[in-house]
Amino acid sequence: MPLLLSDRTGRSRLGPLAMLLVLAASLFLGWPAAESARAEVQAAPAVPAQGTVYVIPVKMEVERGLASFLDRAIAEAEQARAALIVLEIDTPGGSLRSADEIASRIRSSSVPTLAFVNGKAASAGAYLALNAGSIAMAPGSTIGAAMVVNAEGEAVDNPKTVSFWTSEMRSAAELHGRDEAIAAGMVDPGLVVEMKPLGKTKEKGQIISLTAEEALKVGYADTVAGSVEDAIKWRGMNAWTTVNVTPTLFERVSHALTADGMTTVLLIAGIAGILIELLVPGFGVPGIVGLLAFGLYFFGQFIAGFAGAESIVLFLLGIALLVLEMFVPSFGILGILGIAGVAAGIGMAAFDTGDALRSLGIASLTALVLVAIVVYALRKRGVWNRFVLSERLTAEQGYIPQASRESWIGKEGVALSALRPAGVAELDGQRVDVVTSGEFVEAGRSVRVTAADGTRIVVKEIGRGNANAGGASS
Repeated sequence: MPLLLSDRTGRSRLGPLAMLLVLAASLFLGWPAAESARAEVQAAPAVPAQGTVYVIPVKMEVERGLASFLDRAIAEAEQARAALIVLEIDTPGGSLRSADEIASRIRSSSVPTLAFVNGKAASAGAYLALNAGSIAMAPGSTIGAAMVVNAEGEAVDNPKTVSFWTSEMRSAAELHGRDEAIAAGMVDPGLVVEMKPLGKTKEKGQIISLTAEEALKVGYADTVAGSVEDAIKWRGMNAWTTVNVTPTLFERVSHALTADGMTTVLLIAGIAGILIELLVPGFGVPGIVGLLAFGLYFFGQFIAGFAGAESIVLFLLGIALLVLEMFVPSFGILGILGIAGVAAGIGMAAFDTGDALRSLGIASLTALVLVAIVVYALRKRGVWNRFVLSERLTAEQGYIPQASRESWIGKEGVALSALRPAGVAELDGQRVDVVTSGEFVEAGRSVRVTAADGTRIVVKEIGRGNANAGGASS
């Protein structure tokens, strides 16, 4: 019993003290840790108070050329150990594949990134902004409207495509603790999204697009800044050196040449020009245009970093085999190998081999129609005329057509050579190959045509016939 009493007494005296000690330790150790973790999630990446800031413009469609330019610009900032990268965004969007590549490069940057929306960050542009470390927006700018559309601007309702892009936008929003539902509402018109800070709800059939003030309220902008300089100051940099990175001339040309529509046009011009030159030789202009078009295609892809030497070698080998097929009989083997080489070279040189082959198919069909029109218009100069006899033996050119052989019957003349039994006779003033019925006629004797068919003119000596007739009567 004393032990029991002592135990109860101990509990009654030590229990509250132990609880207070545990609570104090929890307050002392737990709260700072929790606050630290929360701050780590919400706070922007630390930026030095001074240093070099690289300002990179994103003021064009999100295409393959832009991906190459941004990769080069971010690499320069990393090599220079810059303090901050500012992506100045004003784009209507573009290719999802290119946007995914650019976003991956932004996330992997060793330099903190800030997206400054100075205009509109629509579609793929919104995705790029969400992948940056923080977002600043200029007054009057917008972000959102990321619905997937095709080349004609029509909404894509493929469930797989919409679901994939929605999940990509959700992941980008989650990356920095932003409301995932709003990101999904920027893509999928079938969703209903409640935006309590704005006091409104996105209904079905609508797409979310936020102004700078609205984005700030719902956490899709971290600040509203009037300029790039204001956005840099907001990041806590009191002194900095600005490096404005701009695309080089080659990068601008590459961006124009690697656009989807332009690559198809170049392939059409290349295929049509080469075929016209092969089928209707002698002009030179179609061949030059074709080679120039293919040269621009590979130049753009090479500057963008997509084409290598192997793709160019394959293409040139394919062209050489196609030319040989025109002059060397190979039962189509050289032609098949040539087509395969050309297709492989074009596909390997592109950012997306599948897109390149689809463009090649469209270009080939279009080029064949153009070639057929040109060849028909210039058919008299075609290469196939080498195998067709086109000369005509007309009277205007000095050729006198041979009269019907039956018209020779009854005509008389002189044997110019001995007829044994064939020879030459002069009939009606013309030298004619003749033949007798078997008898021999000496040269200089008079003859008359007695028969004529498709292969011979038969004559008979006149004097001999008359002599035989007189002898019979005596």
